Amino acid sequence: MLAKVLSSAVIGIDAYIVEVEVDIAQGLPAFATVGLAEGAVRESKERVKAAIKNSGYHFPADRITVNLAPANVKKEGSAFDLPMALGILAATELLVEEQYRDYLFLGELALDGMVRPVRGALPMAINARDRGLSGIFLPRENAPEAGVVKGIPIYPVDTLSQVVEALQEITPLSPAMIERNRQYDHPAYDVDFQDVRGQENVKRAMEIAAAGGHNLVMIGPPGSGKTMLARRLPTILPPLNFEESLETSKIYSVMGLMPQGQGLLSQRPFRSPHHTVSDAGLIGGGQNPKPGEVSLAHNGVLFLDELPEFKKNVLEVLRQPMENGRVTISRASSSITYPANFMLVAAMNPCPCGFFGDPKRECNCSMAQINRYRGKVSGPLMDRIDIHLEVPAVPYKDLASPEEGSCSREILERVVVARNIQEARFRGTNIHTNAGMNTKLIKRFCKVDERSSSLLEKAMERFGLSARAHTRILKIARTIADLENREAIAPSHVAEAIQYRTLDRRTLD
Repeated sequence: MLAKVLSSAVIGIDAYIVEVEVDIAQGLPAFATVGLAEGAVRESKERVKAAIKNSGYHFPADRITVNLAPANVKKEGSAFDLPMALGILAATELLVEEQYRDYLFLGELALDGMVRPVRGALPMAINARDRGLSGIFLPRENAPEAGVVKGIPIYPVDTLSQVVEALQEITPLSPAMIERNRQYDHPAYDVDFQDVRGQENVKRAMEIAAAGGHNLVMIGPPGSGKTMLARRLPTILPPLNFEESLETSKIYSVMGLMPQGQGLLSQRPFRSPHHTVSDAGLIGGGQNPKPGEVSLAHNGVLFLDELPEFKKNVLEVLRQPMENGRVTISRASSSITYPANFMLVAAMNPCPCGFFGDPKRECNCSMAQINRYRGKVSGPLMDRIDIHLEVPAVPYKDLASPEEGSCSREILERVVVARNIQEARFRGTNIHTNAGMNTKLIKRFCKVDERSSSLLEKAMERFGLSARAHTRILKIARTIADLENREAIAPSHVAEAIQYRTLDRRTLD
């Protein structure tokens, strides 16, 4: 007999329906899985057989063929265990088609029939709702993330027998009442800018970066607080709105990284990969393409500590996502696009020993070593980083001072005001911050007066700035004006913006 049960799989961060077709025919006992099944799917026959037997049901001693349609798309993961087991039981006439045909089934089976969590429950739930299905049976651990999708009933289950008895209406199962709270509107952080002593100029630059969505690189000696400052940047970024939270959560759901018991991410991501990361680990890819660190940092911060220590080919692949806000991974059989709209924050020492330019510590690096060290980061990549910032060592009087600077909440309030101005400015476009402005928008919103233009011209000639650096300065000046709630860009805004091109200035000093 033939049975067909609905399940789901993921391509990129979007799900599609998979029809699990089970045919039981007379012949020597065999269990064949077809439809481009990968390793974990092929191994499922042993889990399914043991789960059915240990749940007290009869496993047929016939020829079983399982087809996963569409058969031209690779299937991976263990989410097909539950629908395969139900398909076998339906093919043996334990279930009738009307009981299961309008439902989606997800779950990995343990040998004793327990249902274990799977990856990608959130996008699968969205796809099931869009297809107009009657509900989803899935592992209890996946219920919170699937439950954020309104318009489709969620049935959390623990065992295979629980699913069968619910479908047979022996033990009816009611949809879970999952509280779809808005916890992502009020993220709680363990760190605060108030923890940082001194470095007021650096805090100011980070406030500007947060307000305009600008990329930032910090240059300073070891122990000056670069990492400490970077880790506090998410605390002054505006809270995730629902669309941002949903899109970011889909990425984490696909990777199996959603916090247990949490439906949506409540904090902006902060990713800090080690400098030994590969280009596939950073951008994404692999034999079966997966999101990389740039996608896991979507709508958040990607922090690269010790920037020159990263392999040059790894850094160069950052250029495309920094410009486009997405990553496209092409393979012979398919092309997958992942979102990657992140703020890049990088930190580096001024030289290999870290003390070049330090008034109290002597640098023992030669100029050739310093140039070689800085040369590991290409000019085109550095041009794409808006703010270049010197982070000096913190003097003792600042460390010992009882005075505390602005806390993250105070800075956040100013950042939110500036972001609201930008949202109103770019309404009707797919741009949300000044950092994303194209040439047309820069000409429209970054007009400067004669004094500002003259100041910018002198800076261009003095420091040999590139055309891209010129546009970066205008974007930063626009953000500074927004923080002051000024419609026009003043010379003081341009002058401050020029100061944030440290590496350009140092090149010719």
